[in-house]
Amino acid sequence: MDQFDNTLQTFIENAGWLAPILFVLLHVLRPLLFLPVIVVCIAGGVLFGFFKGAILSFIGLTLMSWVSYLLVMKFPRFRARVTRLKDKMFKDNSITIGQVMILRIMPFVHFHLLSLYLIEMSKTFKQYMIFSMVGVIMPAIFYTAFGEVITELPWYISILLFMILATIFWYVGKRNKLNIAAE
Repeated sequence: MDQFDNTLQTFIENAGWLAPILFVLLHVLRPLLFLPVIVVCIAGGVLFGFFKGAILSFIGLTLMSWVSYLLVMKFPRFRARVTRLKDKMFKDNSITIGQVMILRIMPFVHFHLLSLYLIEMSKTFKQYMIFSMVGVIMPAIFYTAFGEVITELPWYISILLFMILATIFWYVGKRNKLNIAAE
């Protein structure tokens, strides 16, 4: 990861005014390069600072959401692969928009899988994009600001943070089921 950061930093420094555009495109190309979201957002914080890095990551992740929508809607084979992944990971459980937003913060959850959930929950493309934009705000901010700190934490603190997020995910799901049962 250090080598990636150094190479990216040299490239961005030499890119001049194109650097922000190239960084946003890196977010869009990220899945093809097998780079985790957290790595790219950390790089944005290092290269552009917190504020500009978070904004550029938000733009890049929003564009990636748009690309996800196109992939799912235009390529049935891609949709079938993501649907199989959804069935394997969550079986018959339905999750809420709030749970998708929490899962967006977890770095190991597949981006396109969560996009598929949002597509299925949305009535229109516009509604999907609003959900997606709201859903990428926290990862852009969280990873840009705290990503480097999180990756340097001891393993037991990282597990504790994961358990806190998993508990929040479970609680939101349980609360949603209670609200549905009450209606």
